[in-house]
Amino acid sequence: MKVVALVPIKLNSQRLPHKNILPLAGKPLCWHILDTLCQVDKIDKVYVYCSDEEVVKYIPAQAIFLKRDKELDGDLVKGFDIYRKFIAEVDADVYVLAHTTSPFIKKSSIENALEKVLQGENDSAFSAERIQTFAWYKGKPINYDINDVPRTQDMEPIWLETSAFFMFEKEIFTKHNRRIGFNPYIQEVSDIEAIDIDEKKDYEMALKLVEMEKKSE
Repeated sequence: MKVVALVPIKLNSQRLPHKNILPLAGKPLCWHILDTLCQVDKIDKVYVYCSDEEVVKYIPAQAIFLKRDKELDGDLVKGFDIYRKFIAEVDADVYVLAHTTSPFIKKSSIENALEKVLQGENDSAFSAERIQTFAWYKGKPINYDINDVPRTQDMEPIWLETSAFFMFEKEIFTKHNRRIGFNPYIQEVSDIEAIDIDEKKDYEMALKLVEMEKKSE
């Protein structure tokens, strides 16, 4: 089966200017997820889908730059519009959609989830953080009975999608317009892997984490 990774990038991010090329651990932010994907043996090609050729200066040599239309950089453009364009241009059996904002995702997490899809056990997979505590939504508890409060270790966990990756068979997207299929595998990731850099405070946290790791070496 042909497996292709897609990493959409735009250089004119709003909430955190120049987010994708900000330095982290001596490399641009976008470099980290791309380098991890390039190390996964069962991913045949890793594409950077960006409208600006300047991005080539910031990505690993193994990654493939594919220029996309400038119109896809618009603030009102949805991610699914970008994915649809890419899939129309690059054929594959399985797509691995990953995001630069998750620089700490582990190679082993990607490999494990991808294996589930390739073996046919699941039609898709996504990274998620396990939350096992009392949660409410619209004024009501959603994972426990307020009249019979359980121990937290006995609670049914809630899974929060992270931005790290979504994997899906081609038909899941082209036929059903979904990035999560009907029998998804949920890849549990650690707190650190779940870090998503969208705002300044997220970036500052990532910098502190890198600094702490340096000191512990």
